[in-house]
Amino acid sequence: MSGRKIQIFDTTLRDGEQVPGCKLNTPEKVEIARKLERLGVDVIEAGFPISSPGDFKSVVEIAKAVTDPIVCGLSRAVEKDIETAAEALKYAKRPRIHTGIGTSDSHIKHKFNATREQIIERAVAAVKYAKSFVEDVEFYAEDAGRTDNEYLARVCEAVVAAGATVLNIPDTTGYCLPHEYGAKIKYLYENVKGIDTKAILSTHCHNDLGLATANSIEGVINGAGQIECTINGIGERAGNTSLEEVVMIMRQHPYLNLITGIDCKMLYPISQLVSEKMQMFVQPNKAIVGANAFAHSSGIHQDGVIKNRETYEIIDPADVGVDQSLIVLTARSGRAALAYRAHKIGYTLTKDALDEVYGQFLIVADHKKEIHDTDIHELMRNVNIELSA
Repeated sequence: MSGRKIQIFDTTLRDGEQVPGCKLNTPEKVEIARKLERLGVDVIEAGFPISSPGDFKSVVEIAKAVTDPIVCGLSRAVEKDIETAAEALKYAKRPRIHTGIGTSDSHIKHKFNATREQIIERAVAAVKYAKSFVEDVEFYAEDAGRTDNEYLARVCEAVVAAGATVLNIPDTTGYCLPHEYGAKIKYLYENVKGIDTKAILSTHCHNDLGLATANSIEGVINGAGQIECTINGIGERAGNTSLEEVVMIMRQHPYLNLITGIDCKMLYPISQLVSEKMQMFVQPNKAIVGANAFAHSSGIHQDGVIKNRETYEIIDPADVGVDQSLIVLTARSGRAALAYRAHKIGYTLTKDALDEVYGQFLIVADHKKEIHDTDIHELMRNVNIELSA
């Protein structure tokens, strides 16, 4: 398949792990990192090395454990942070230091008590210092979503001149609307000198208003070459861009001409692994990997799916590692669904037999949220229908 390659930067082990109660130990992080490598991510953000001895150790061990992905360590625009990140990444085959500073007027005034020019100076100094340790340096302009585009372009141009290879444009608070974020990326792509030859733009979107996935897709449509995301969309507050969502959107819309190196059949298994290790429940209606993503309970939908899966499913469950669609029997289910499930467990029903058992089925279904296979066996016994030979 041809198309423009979009790098997948996974920050499950850094931004994702910032969720309260989701702390992982080093062996768990290494296990997930190895699965991310098999999944096909391009970059693994392994942690924030200066934040704790445990995080430092995890970055070291992940750097040792994986071969193909770039291994990235986060730092602030502080020399000690950068030195610590470089030390933690010394075993990485492909190391990247991710450093940066806030660029919105809110951050400049209230967080740093600085001027715009001072922020540019600090940004350039940080990139140059990181560049003295590694060749690959990513710069993040924190709160870029609320940063004036003209000033943001000045910051980006300055850090590219200083050696930055990736420009991370975070919608840190999840505030941007998709058309606004897309326009911001387009503006930078068209106005930052050297962006087309020396660096790539990266999206890093938060989900405070439920727009992280839409914003990330708008970003790559408008020129970004990397998406920063997490498995299951975990992360600070309402979470980060969901890896499985952006990957499948690009796959299901080939006219976008955007491709990734992700092995999509691993999406559901790695979702389950991250959920288990972080003890972070995946909501049932979560797109792509939720328990109900391929489940059908409405009689009309069930009949359509039984006749042709594509009637109500735009993704084949097998493409993301799910065994099959689920026909969930409830009081809203029709005869076709009951006959389908009955056949699955060994009963072949004539039209008359189906009519008889369906009446009994509705009586039971009105008193239960869901009808299981054991209930179907009981219904068949009640109307004297035996298993097919």
